[in-house]
Amino acid sequence: MPKVAKGETLVVGLGVSGRAICRHLAREGVPFMVADTREEPPGLDEFRVAHPGVGLHCGPLTALDLSDAAEIVVSPGVDPQTPGLAEMGKRRRADGEPLVVGEIALFVRAARAPIAAITGSNAKSTVTTLLGEMARAAGRRVAVGGNLGTPALDLLVEMPEAELYVLELSSFQLETTPCLGAETAAFLNLSEDHLDRHGDMAGYRAAKLGIFRGARHAVVNAEDRMTWPDAPLAAVECFTTLPPEAGEWGIARRDGQDWLMHGGTPLLATAELGLAGRHNQANALAALAMGSHLGFPLETMCEVLRQFKGLAHRSEPIADIDGVRWINDSKGTNVGATLAALAGLGPTLQGRLVLLAGGLGKGADFAPLAEPMARYGREAILFGADAPRLAAALRDSVTVTRVADLEAAMQRAREVAEPGDCVLLSPACASLDQFPNYLARGEVFRQWVQRLVEEGGHG
Repeated sequence: MPKVAKGETLVVGLGVSGRAICRHLAREGVPFMVADTREEPPGLDEFRVAHPGVGLHCGPLTALDLSDAAEIVVSPGVDPQTPGLAEMGKRRRADGEPLVVGEIALFVRAARAPIAAITGSNAKSTVTTLLGEMARAAGRRVAVGGNLGTPALDLLVEMPEAELYVLELSSFQLETTPCLGAETAAFLNLSEDHLDRHGDMAGYRAAKLGIFRGARHAVVNAEDRMTWPDAPLAAVECFTTLPPEAGEWGIARRDGQDWLMHGGTPLLATAELGLAGRHNQANALAALAMGSHLGFPLETMCEVLRQFKGLAHRSEPIADIDGVRWINDSKGTNVGATLAALAGLGPTLQGRLVLLAGGLGKGADFAPLAEPMARYGREAILFGADAPRLAAALRDSVTVTRVADLEAAMQRAREVAEPGDCVLLSPACASLDQFPNYLARGEVFRQWVQRLVEEGGHG
């Protein structure tokens, strides 16, 4: 049986993060070899060119002797319970640290600047990007990445002079990070996702709570107690879409309009925000709480909120045609994301929501969508593999129409939407039954709507 040489680090997984781990170890002069459970993982040739002479094992980890490994570093896409790896997860190194860690553990060891970290089932990319923009506007040399964009370990090389790292972190990354030690850490929300990896909601939440290990400041959702740390922390701040208590970040009515607030202090009228919807107002508050702890001036942060229009495929306004708003939320790949979009946009409309949804539901329960669709919906237009399950969950609450694909859904939406309505693509499902990814799905929506504008709609 082949084995890891004594004193070598084993890197498990040859994906984007695995390659970043290899580059980092090579820079640090750490001897390593690589294993991937796939017989022919993508990028093999490029890996061999980049790391000549580095050992490589392809196939089951049970066929590789790991007993002499100095450390095992797993990519986020690799389940720590993989056969051959699970038993190693119980072991410790001579210094008492876990033998099996992830890329972020290596990053924490090497980083020489504070970390601001964001996790949650939804909206973490928006808050991460927003906080990064606030840092830049405040004159900080900031590096932004992690689960979003540039792998964390590559940031060390791309911005060695960084004064602050702003990282989006997934549950997969956090479960293999023994102590993050963030200067400020936010847990935005928790909804059903990745249960195939974590087993149940308790396991999923436990992985997410890793963001608070060693944190000096925490930001949590006052309306979702599942985001609160189990262990006491020195400083915990809450955000809410309700009128805030003293010290909280929230939303209250002043002089006939809604304002973002810190306690009793109005900060910015929600009408001035570049982002649409109540859920994005919550995202703005989370970023404000983190940025305030980091010392960014409030007026600077508010100016960023006025200018920031959001990320592609995340509640992204595409056009207003004949009084109907068309919004691309293709990143709504789970029920929680779609619930946030419905609750965020529904109250802002003069008319009703026409929801385009469907795809691969990953076994999720669609029942929670029924209540907001009854309250805000005109029609749910469903397509893709799990359209029948979505229809069963929604048909007693709203008019349901099933169609073959997204293009047919958009055509139907064009027929039924009325002035004041919003056509919302927020599928509550993964896209892989009909698209390469959620980006491709969102682009089909965007291009169709833009053609409609060019053909005579009033954008």
